[in-house]
Parts: sequence; structure tokens; C-alpha cells
Amino acid sequence: MAGKPELARLSLNQMTVKQWNVREAVAGCVQAGIPSIGLWRDKVAETGLGESARLVREAGLHVSDLCRGGWFPAASETERQARIDDNRRAIEEAAELGADCLVLVCGPASNKDITTARGMVASGLERVLPYAADLGVKLAIEPLHPMFAADRSVITTLSEANRLVRQFASPYLGVIIDVYHVWWDPDVYTSIEEARGHIFGFHVNDWIVPTPDMLNGRGMMGDGVIEIRRLRQAVDAAGYHGPIEVEIFNQAFWDMPGADVLDLMCRRFVEHV
Repeated sequence: MAGKPELARLSLNQMTVKQWNVREAVAGCVQAGIPSIGLWRDKVAETGLGESARLVREAGLHVSDLCRGGWFPAASETERQARIDDNRRAIEEAAELGADCLVLVCGPASNKDITTARGMVASGLERVLPYAADLGVKLAIEPLHPMFAADRSVITTLSEANRLVRQFASPYLGVIIDVYHVWWDPDVYTSIEEARGHIFGFHVNDWIVPTPDMLNGRGMMGDGVIEIRRLRQAVDAAGYHGPIEVEIFNQAFWDMPGADVLDLMCRRFVEHV
């Protein structure tokens, strides 16, 4: 899909316009000249996997990633197996959509034992990685900000995600770097360099002060305190030159017309990324 040169690396994460379904998000990208899109499994399921794949393909859009797999820790083997099965389905969906990678939000501890939960993440990766390799799908661990350790992911730093990648040493396992989750880390620039060769995606947004909501309080680029361009330059220097995905969870944007959100997003992308 031909687009504006200054937007050549821009990708729309579908959650930024949660008010839209897949068809609407694809049409919005085409209208705004955005060449890539990151899809969410629930939205894909609503539209249908085959229809979603057709829509992005016929629109000439690149699928930067599919959100999400992971969520490996569980209280019982039955639950853990159910999550492995769901990850296998997510891998199949990513393959059908032609996504660059499947984003893994690794999941919280089912009890207070965070160390055991981290072991379950490694075990889960061991069980799904061969299937991903068979289907040619890359798995991208997304470390989350530590405030999400209790309810979303026990993998909270980029260095920890890098250690998991090194443990498996597979070309099908890497990381997603989201500025919202890593900007605070005093070792972030060292960790970005250590991720060289296995950065599968880069997500941008901003950290608003005061933060209006832990989960749904992300800001548009330029509205907060993150050194977005410096982080992007570090990721570029570490060898990643793929799509840069704008992923914003914020009710204020979900209440806006989607086209207005994309217009603002494109302008801020040029100004701040």
C-alpha cells in the first residue's frame, strides 16, 4: 500500500481505536495512509479469521503483530494445558493473518508465588515454541511495567525478557519493546542493546502525569514524560527497522471519532517519534 513517506513505519494498534471493528480499522488505515496494523484476537474473532485476513490482504496492509498469547501461569495442570492450547490457536491465527509476530503477555501468578509463576512462563514457552517454529510464527515477549506484576505479567523488565530469549536461543522467540512499560528502567538502554537481533516490535504512546488509570491511562505521544524519540533511536541503533506501533488504551480516545484519533496520531507520530 502506497502511503506518506513520513508514515512509512507507522502501525495502528487496533486497541487505539477500540470503538472500531476490523473492517473499520482497515478502512481507517487506508484513508489515513497508515501502512501497517496490529490486530487483537477478540476483534478478529468478531469479524471472523478468514474475513479479517482477506480485509487486510486486499487493503494492502501489513500486519505488524497479533495480540495476544501468553498468560502461562495457572493453579492446575488442567488450566495450564488449556492455556497452552489457546496459545496454539493464537499461533495458528497469527499465521493465517500473516502477522510479523504474536505478542505474549506472560500472565500473573495464580497465587503469591511469583518465582514459580516465572518458571511456568519458561515452561509454557518451551511447550509452544516448537509449534510456532513449525508454522513460521515469531513469538514476542512483552515485558510489562512492574505495576502489572500482580494481575498481568510476572515478566516486568526488558532484561528479564532478554534472559528468556537467550535461554531458548530460537530465531522464533524475541521481544516487544513498549515505551509505556520500559521508559522508567535505569538499565533500559543497556537492555535495548542486549536485545539486538531479537527485537520483533516497538510500541509507542506516552506516560501522563498524573496517570489517570493504570491500564487505560496511556497518553498520545507528546502528552507525557517519555523520551520517545531517544528510545526509538536506541531501538533503531540496535538493528530494529520494522513497524512502530501506536498502542493507546484510553477511554477519552475511544469516545472520539476514530478518524479524528488517527489524524492526531499521525501528526504526533511525525512530531514525537
